[in-house]
Amino acid sequence: MRGGKRGDRRRVNAGGAVAKKSSTKTSVRPAPKRLYKAELKRLQIELVEMQRWVAKSGARVVVIFEGRDAAGKGGAIKRVTEYLNPRHTRVVALAKPSKRERGQWYFQRYIEHLPTKGEIVLMDRSWYNRAGVERVMGYCTDEQYQRFLRQVPVLEQHLIEDGIILIKYWFSVSDDEQQARFLARREDPIKLWKLSPTDLESIRRWEDYSRAKDAMFAATDTPGSPWWVVESDDKRSARLNAISHLLESIPYRHLDRPKITIPDRPKADDYERPPIEQFRYVPDIAAQLGKKVS
Repeated sequence: MRGGKRGDRRRVNAGGAVAKKSSTKTSVRPAPKRLYKAELKRLQIELVEMQRWVAKSGARVVVIFEGRDAAGKGGAIKRVTEYLNPRHTRVVALAKPSKRERGQWYFQRYIEHLPTKGEIVLMDRSWYNRAGVERVMGYCTDEQYQRFLRQVPVLEQHLIEDGIILIKYWFSVSDDEQQARFLARREDPIKLWKLSPTDLESIRRWEDYSRAKDAMFAATDTPGSPWWVVESDDKRSARLNAISHLLESIPYRHLDRPKITIPDRPKADDYERPPIEQFRYVPDIAAQLGKKVS
């Protein structure tokens, strides 16, 4: 599952299968809502089992989520972590580097967030910012960019040799679907924060980002650390496909569960609860929902 010919465009389909990427419209079929919910629940149960194995075995897992703006990375990460134990799973989403960080070795601030034994780290964007937004927007020099492309395969090989399970996903969205999602974010106060000036600029620089992505794949899609492309025009399908492939990429096994006995509650002794008037309670606005305003 982890290998592949350098430079090919692998697409993760349902069940983790791999197919050549089409140059036209995505071939991934939309997932019906009812079936999506049932399959997502099944996969999330498996994620819990996988996490139990990671914690018990001491494995270290890094999953990189990359892709264009509004490609669905955050939604996929949310479904992965929804029922996982936060003591053993972390999401890393770094802000732009500080002045101090800009004076460090480029990878230094990312290395600080690598997992310890028994931990899963999901990177919502990663060191590949240098090959994408920094390259396109001119936030790094040509020398820094070329150095990054030389160093990152070596770095990733060192991580893998040290025992880290490294999985890299590229969420691929069409220009029409990205535009529709941007428009939806503009009208949704809950998601408006996701719409940044850099996101909007990516519309005008679509082909520049395409060239940057192609160059990145050519340099960093290696047999030991390949890129896996997730077609994400349909968010539900993308989530199911990515989670299914993630589970297939980690050599976990189901562990025996200890038998849990819930003890009987003992009889109350002479304890008396203080009067409720002594405590401050939040207002019960929920009780007012649905009532007519007089």
